[in-house]
Amino acid sequence: MEDIVFRKIKASVGVTLCSIVVGAALVGCGSDSGTDWNPFGPTRKADAEPISGTERIKVAGQSVNVSCSGDPAKGGPVVILMHGGGDGLDKLAALQKTLSKKNRVCSYDRLGAGASDKPTGPQSFSSTGKVLTGVLDRVAGDSPVVLAGHSLGGLIAARYAPDHKDRVKGLVLLDTTSPTIVGDITKAIPASAKGPAAEVRAQNLAIFKGANPEKLVITDGKVRSAGNIPVEVVQHGEQYLAAIPEYGLLLEKAWSAGQRKWLALSGRSKLSTAAKSGHYIYLDQPEVAVRAIERVAALASPSAG
Repeated sequence: MEDIVFRKIKASVGVTLCSIVVGAALVGCGSDSGTDWNPFGPTRKADAEPISGTERIKVAGQSVNVSCSGDPAKGGPVVILMHGGGDGLDKLAALQKTLSKKNRVCSYDRLGAGASDKPTGPQSFSSTGKVLTGVLDRVAGDSPVVLAGHSLGGLIAARYAPDHKDRVKGLVLLDTTSPTIVGDITKAIPASAKGPAAEVRAQNLAIFKGANPEKLVITDGKVRSAGNIPVEVVQHGEQYLAAIPEYGLLLEKAWSAGQRKWLALSGRSKLSTAAKSGHYIYLDQPEVAVRAIERVAALASPSAG
């Protein structure tokens, strides 16, 4: 499970910090054929045939790779899985398969990830949110949705939800990037740091400025309310960041503090720890991720009321 930019650090430290923002190695892109779907049209009702399996759709003229499974007629919320940076929907396949036994579940490759098109220029939380809106229009229509995001995917979901309270009815954040990650890194690792820690600092700051496959500029911000929706925040229990020489324990403390900050999303937020997991909770302890998502989906169901 090698991440994008810290391969050299991995050899000397035995752990990577880049997974705070980006995950494993990139997946190659395919062709841009697909169904045309305009997220800026007059309606968001999913009147096309429900997607079953993997399919390309067009969102604002760009090809986005999506995958859906599970019964679309169940009547509950549609669960949307959101991968970490540098990953793709393929990494979520096993989780999606398990969840689809009880729920309608979809995932998608963001622009610059997996088999979706590359972004045409720098992206912001606003622009990547517009792509998410286009995906939701196609796969969920007017149905409520639960966003379940890992790492950077969780950060995007948590930034998106407060502006879309009409459709986002639940959130699950799996070891999600802190809302103040830029400040966290710069405070935990000073500019005077040397060796591997200095590389961690410099390379992460470059990632925040857009040097990542999605060209997403990552900025700090306050946590805004997403309404009184069910929110589960699950953090890692195995302190893999502590292996960073000299500054690892400070990074762990900053990471844990960042997880607690997400509790401000809702009065119904809950924080738990996956004791036997590193950053990839849904791979290390998939049952923990499944239970959290199923709980939130049940609470977000219209029948739960």
